[in-house]
Amino acid sequence: MKEPIIKKYPTEIFGCPFIGQEIKLKSAFKQQYCKYINGTCVKPRKSEPHIKVGICSLGYNVDGKYLPIIICPQRFKEEVLFDTLREKYLSHWDNIQWISEVNLGVGGSIDFVAITRNKKGEIIDFFCIELQAGGTTGSPFPAVIDLKNSGYYQKDSYNYGINWANEFSKTMMQQAYKKGKIIKHWNRKIIFVIQDVGMNYIQKSSNTTGLEKYNAKLPIDFCTFELIWNETLISWKLKFKEIYSTDIEGINLMLGGTEIDSYPSENDFILNIIKKGIADGIFTKDEFRTNI
Repeated sequence: MKEPIIKKYPTEIFGCPFIGQEIKLKSAFKQQYCKYINGTCVKPRKSEPHIKVGICSLGYNVDGKYLPIIICPQRFKEEVLFDTLREKYLSHWDNIQWISEVNLGVGGSIDFVAITRNKKGEIIDFFCIELQAGGTTGSPFPAVIDLKNSGYYQKDSYNYGINWANEFSKTMMQQAYKKGKIIKHWNRKIIFVIQDVGMNYIQKSSNTTGLEKYNAKLPIDFCTFELIWNETLISWKLKFKEIYSTDIEGINLMLGGTEIDSYPSENDFILNIIKKGIADGIFTKDEFRTNI
Protein backbone atom coordinates (compact mmCIF):
# COMPACT_ATOMS: atom_id res chain seq x y z
CA MET A 1 0.00 0.00 0.00
CA LYS A 2 1.26 3.48 -0.90
CA GLU A 3 2.16 5.98 1.79
CA PRO A 4 -1.05 7.40 3.30
CA ILE A 5 -1.90 11.08 3.05
CA ILE A 6 -0.87 13.01 6.16
CA LYS A 7 -2.72 16.03 7.47
CA LYS A 8 -2.81 17.76 10.84
CA TYR A 9 -4.21 14.81 12.76
CA PRO A 10 -2.82 11.68 14.50
CA THR A 11 -0.96 9.33 12.16
CA GLU A 12 -0.64 6.41 14.60
CA ILE A 13 -2.95 5.49 17.48
CA PHE A 14 -2.13 2.53 19.74
CA GLY A 15 0.46 1.55 17.14
CA CYS A 16 -2.06 1.47 14.28
CA PRO A 17 -1.51 3.79 11.30
CA PHE A 18 -4.49 5.83 10.15
CA ILE A 19 -5.18 4.48 6.67
CA GLY A 20 -8.90 3.80 6.93
CA GLN A 21 -8.53 0.58 8.96
CA GLU A 22 -11.65 1.29 10.97
CA ILE A 23 -12.09 -2.27 12.26
CA LYS A 24 -8.52 -2.55 13.47
CA LEU A 25 -8.69 0.86 15.12
CA LYS A 26 -11.97 0.02 16.88
CA SER A 27 -10.28 -3.00 18.38
CA ALA A 28 -7.29 -0.86 19.39
CA PHE A 29 -9.53 1.69 21.13
CA LYS A 30 -11.21 -1.08 23.08
CA GLN A 31 -8.01 -2.82 24.17
CA GLN A 32 -5.89 0.34 24.65
CA TYR A 33 -2.91 -1.91 23.94
CA CYS A 34 0.56 -0.61 23.03
CA LYS A 35 2.63 -3.04 20.99
CA TYR A 36 5.83 -1.13 21.74
CA ILE A 37 5.68 -1.95 25.45
CA ASN A 38 3.61 -5.11 25.06
CA GLY A 39 0.98 -3.80 27.47
CA THR A 40 -1.63 -1.13 28.13
CA CYS A 41 -0.78 2.38 26.91
CA VAL A 42 0.86 4.40 29.68
CA LYS A 43 -0.43 7.82 28.61
CA PRO A 44 -3.75 8.48 30.44
CA ARG A 45 -6.04 11.47 29.99
CA LYS A 46 -5.56 13.78 32.97
CA SER A 47 -9.30 14.22 33.45
CA GLU A 48 -10.10 10.53 32.88
CA PRO A 49 -7.11 8.36 33.88
CA HIS A 50 -8.87 5.15 32.84
CA ILE A 51 -8.90 6.40 29.24
CA LYS A 52 -5.56 6.20 27.45
CA VAL A 53 -4.58 8.82 24.87
CA GLY A 54 -2.93 6.28 22.59
CA ILE A 55 -1.33 8.74 20.16
CA CYS A 56 2.10 7.56 18.98
CA SER A 57 2.69 10.15 16.27
CA LEU A 58 0.78 12.91 14.55
CA GLY A 59 0.95 14.90 11.36
CA TYR A 60 2.57 18.32 11.32
CA ASN A 61 3.76 20.68 8.61
CA VAL A 62 7.56 20.80 8.59
CA ASP A 63 9.08 23.08 5.96
CA GLY A 64 6.04 22.77 3.70
CA LYS A 65 5.50 19.01 4.01
CA TYR A 66 3.35 17.08 6.48
CA LEU A 67 5.39 14.49 8.36
CA PRO A 68 4.57 12.04 11.18
CA ILE A 69 6.04 13.46 14.41
CA ILE A 70 6.66 11.05 17.30
CA ILE A 71 5.14 12.41 20.53
CA CYS A 72 5.44 9.32 22.74
CA PRO A 73 8.89 8.00 23.75
CA GLN A 74 7.51 4.44 23.85
CA ARG A 75 7.13 4.70 20.06
CA PHE A 76 10.90 4.39 19.67
CA LYS A 77 10.90 0.88 21.12
CA GLU A 78 11.05 -0.95 17.81
CA GLU A 79 13.50 -3.78 17.37
CA VAL A 80 15.41 -1.69 14.81
CA LEU A 81 16.31 0.76 17.60
CA PHE A 82 17.91 -1.93 19.73
CA ASP A 83 19.54 -3.56 16.68
CA THR A 84 21.06 -0.20 15.72
CA LEU A 85 22.41 0.41 19.22
CA ARG A 86 23.93 -3.06 19.26
CA GLU A 87 25.55 -2.53 15.87
CA LYS A 88 26.84 1.00 16.46
CA TYR A 89 27.92 0.72 20.09
CA LEU A 90 27.78 -2.80 21.52
CA SER A 91 29.09 -5.13 18.81
CA HIS A 92 32.03 -6.10 21.05
CA TRP A 93 29.76 -7.41 23.81
CA ASP A 94 29.06 -11.15 24.08
CA ASN A 95 25.69 -10.74 25.79
CA ILE A 96 23.29 -7.83 26.31
CA GLN A 97 20.47 -7.21 28.75
CA TRP A 98 18.30 -4.08 28.96
CA ILE A 99 17.22 -2.48 32.24
CA SER A 100 14.71 0.38 32.22
CA GLU A 101 14.30 3.47 34.44
CA VAL A 102 17.56 3.16 36.38
CA ASN A 103 18.13 5.69 39.17
CA LEU A 104 21.04 8.07 38.49
CA GLY A 105 20.86 9.78 41.87
CA VAL A 106 21.04 13.57 41.46
CA GLY A 107 20.82 13.02 37.69
CA GLY A 108 17.28 11.63 37.83
CA SER A 109 16.86 8.33 36.03
CA ILE A 110 18.07 6.74 32.80
CA ASP A 111 15.41 5.44 30.39
CA PHE A 112 17.42 2.38 29.35
CA VAL A 113 20.71 0.89 30.45
CA ALA A 114 22.30 -1.90 28.44
CA ILE A 115 24.48 -4.20 30.50
CA THR A 116 26.82 -7.11 29.86
CA ARG A 117 27.82 -9.68 32.48
CA ASN A 118 30.62 -12.18 32.89
CA LYS A 119 30.21 -15.90 33.58
CA LYS A 120 29.86 -15.18 37.30
CA GLY A 121 26.87 -12.94 36.57
CA GLU A 122 28.70 -9.76 37.53
CA ILE A 123 28.01 -6.57 35.53
CA ILE A 124 31.25 -5.72 33.75
CA ASP A 125 30.04 -2.91 31.49
CA PHE A 126 27.01 -0.69 30.92
CA PHE A 127 25.67 1.83 28.43
CA CYS A 128 23.06 4.61 28.97
CA ILE A 129 20.23 5.54 26.57
CA GLU A 130 17.59 8.29 26.77
CA LEU A 131 14.51 8.48 24.52
CA GLN A 132 13.23 11.95 23.60
CA ALA A 133 9.95 12.43 21.77
CA GLY A 134 8.24 15.64 20.76
CA GLY A 135 5.46 17.30 22.75
CA THR A 136 2.31 19.20 21.84
CA THR A 137 0.72 22.53 22.59
CA GLY A 138 -3.05 22.33 22.60
CA SER A 139 -4.62 18.89 22.48
CA PRO A 140 -4.90 16.44 19.58
CA PHE A 141 -7.34 14.30 21.59
CA PRO A 142 -10.48 15.77 19.93
CA ALA A 143 -9.21 14.11 16.74
CA VAL A 144 -9.07 10.78 18.58
CA ILE A 145 -12.64 11.25 19.79
CA ASP A 146 -13.81 11.95 16.22
CA LEU A 147 -12.01 8.88 14.92
CA LYS A 148 -13.34 6.72 17.73
CA ASN A 149 -16.94 7.86 17.23
CA SER A 150 -17.12 7.92 13.44
CA GLY A 151 -14.16 5.98 12.06
CA TYR A 152 -12.67 9.04 10.36
CA TYR A 153 -11.38 12.54 11.10
CA GLN A 154 -14.01 15.20 10.65
CA LYS A 155 -11.49 17.81 9.52
CA ASP A 156 -7.99 18.01 8.04
CA SER A 157 -6.55 20.25 10.75
CA TYR A 158 -6.95 20.01 14.53
CA ASN A 159 -5.95 22.64 17.06
CA TYR A 160 -2.54 21.50 18.29
CA GLY A 161 1.08 22.44 17.72
CA ILE A 162 4.49 20.86 18.30
CA ASN A 163 6.37 22.30 21.27
CA TRP A 164 9.80 21.97 19.69
CA ALA A 165 11.52 24.41 22.04
CA ASN A 166 10.32 22.87 25.29
CA GLU A 167 11.07 19.26 24.39
CA PHE A 168 14.30 19.57 22.42
CA SER A 169 15.97 22.86 23.36
CA LYS A 170 14.93 22.92 27.02
CA THR A 171 14.03 19.51 28.47
CA MET A 172 16.44 17.36 26.48
CA MET A 173 19.36 19.77 26.63
CA GLN A 174 18.99 20.21 30.38
CA GLN A 175 18.99 16.43 30.72
CA ALA A 176 22.00 16.16 28.42
CA TYR A 177 23.89 18.67 30.53
CA LYS A 178 22.89 17.22 33.91
CA LYS A 179 23.33 13.56 33.04
CA GLY A 180 26.16 14.19 30.61
CA LYS A 181 28.34 15.64 33.38
CA ILE A 182 27.95 12.45 35.41
CA ILE A 183 28.58 10.20 32.41
CA LYS A 184 31.64 12.25 31.41
CA HIS A 185 32.97 11.91 34.97
CA TRP A 186 32.81 8.15 34.46
CA ASN A 187 34.53 8.45 31.05
CA ARG A 188 31.52 6.90 29.35
CA LYS A 189 28.88 7.85 26.76
CA ILE A 190 25.19 8.65 27.03
CA ILE A 191 22.98 8.38 23.94
CA PHE A 192 19.89 10.50 23.27
CA VAL A 193 17.59 8.86 20.74
CA ILE A 194 15.52 11.42 18.84
CA GLN A 195 13.65 11.75 15.57
CA ASP A 196 15.50 13.42 12.71
CA VAL A 197 13.01 16.32 12.65
CA GLY A 198 13.94 17.09 16.26
CA MET A 199 17.60 17.30 15.33
CA ASN A 200 16.73 19.52 12.36
CA TYR A 201 14.98 21.88 14.77
CA ILE A 202 18.00 21.96 17.09
CA GLN A 203 20.34 22.75 14.22
CA LYS A 204 18.12 25.65 13.11
CA SER A 205 17.44 27.12 16.54
CA SER A 206 20.66 26.54 18.50
CA ASN A 207 24.36 27.21 18.34
CA THR A 208 25.58 23.80 17.15
CA THR A 209 29.20 24.72 16.52
CA GLY A 210 30.12 22.18 19.20
CA LEU A 211 28.16 19.41 17.44
CA GLU A 212 29.91 17.08 15.02
CA LYS A 213 29.43 13.79 13.20
CA TYR A 214 29.94 10.71 15.38
CA ASN A 215 33.02 10.91 17.56
CA ALA A 216 33.71 7.96 19.88
CA LYS A 217 35.77 10.17 22.21
CA LEU A 218 32.94 12.61 23.04
CA PRO A 219 30.58 11.77 25.95
CA ILE A 220 27.17 12.74 24.48
CA ASP A 221 25.60 11.37 21.30
CA PHE A 222 22.33 12.13 19.52
CA CYS A 223 21.28 9.05 17.58
CA THR A 224 18.61 10.05 15.05
CA PHE A 225 15.89 8.03 13.34
CA GLU A 226 13.32 8.92 10.72
CA LEU A 227 9.82 7.49 10.28
CA ILE A 228 9.35 5.96 6.84
CA TRP A 229 6.37 4.20 5.32
CA ASN A 230 6.73 0.43 4.80
CA GLU A 231 4.39 -0.65 2.01
CA THR A 232 4.79 -4.34 2.76
CA LEU A 233 4.02 -4.08 6.48
CA ILE A 234 1.50 -1.25 5.93
CA SER A 235 2.94 0.76 8.78
CA TRP A 236 5.35 3.52 9.72
CA LYS A 237 8.74 2.15 10.72
CA LEU A 238 11.88 3.63 12.24
CA LYS A 239 14.99 3.90 10.09
CA PHE A 240 18.40 4.87 11.41
CA LYS A 241 19.53 8.24 10.07
CA GLU A 242 22.71 9.60 11.65
CA ILE A 243 24.70 10.05 14.88
CA TYR A 244 25.98 13.39 16.16
CA SER A 245 28.40 13.85 19.06
CA THR A 246 29.29 16.67 21.43
CA ASP A 247 30.67 17.44 24.89
CA ILE A 248 29.42 19.45 27.87
CA GLU A 249 30.60 22.73 26.32
CA GLY A 250 28.69 21.84 23.15
CA ILE A 251 25.55 21.33 25.22
CA ASN A 252 26.16 24.70 26.90
CA LEU A 253 26.27 26.37 23.49
CA MET A 254 23.02 24.71 22.44
CA LEU A 255 21.33 25.66 25.72
CA GLY A 256 22.28 29.26 24.99
CA GLY A 257 20.22 29.23 21.81
CA THR A 258 21.22 30.36 18.36
CA GLU A 259 24.21 32.51 17.41
CA ILE A 260 23.96 36.32 17.52
CA ASP A 261 23.80 36.59 13.72
CA SER A 262 20.51 34.69 13.84
CA TYR A 263 18.87 36.88 16.50
CA PRO A 264 15.75 38.72 15.35
CA SER A 265 15.93 42.51 15.36
CA GLU A 266 13.85 44.56 17.81
CA ASN A 267 11.68 45.66 14.89
CA ASP A 268 11.09 42.03 13.88
CA PHE A 269 10.03 41.25 17.44
CA ILE A 270 7.69 44.25 17.57
CA LEU A 271 6.14 43.06 14.30
CA ASN A 272 5.59 39.65 15.90
CA ILE A 273 3.90 41.35 18.87
CA ILE A 274 1.54 43.14 16.49
CA LYS A 275 0.72 39.96 14.54
CA LYS A 276 0.01 38.00 17.73
CA GLY A 277 -2.06 40.89 19.16
CA ILE A 278 -4.17 40.92 15.99
CA ALA A 279 -4.54 37.13 16.07
CA ASP A 280 -5.67 37.29 19.72
CA GLY A 281 -8.15 40.08 19.02
CA ILE A 282 -6.27 42.62 21.17
CA PHE A 283 -5.43 44.80 18.15
CA THR A 284 -7.14 45.42 14.83
CA LYS A 285 -5.35 45.44 11.49
CA ASP A 286 -6.39 49.07 11.01
CA GLU A 287 -4.37 50.10 14.08
CA PHE A 288 -1.16 48.85 12.54
CA ARG A 289 -1.92 48.95 8.82
CA THR A 290 1.40 50.65 8.00
CA ASN A 291 3.38 48.04 9.98
CA ILE A 292 2.11 44.82 8.41
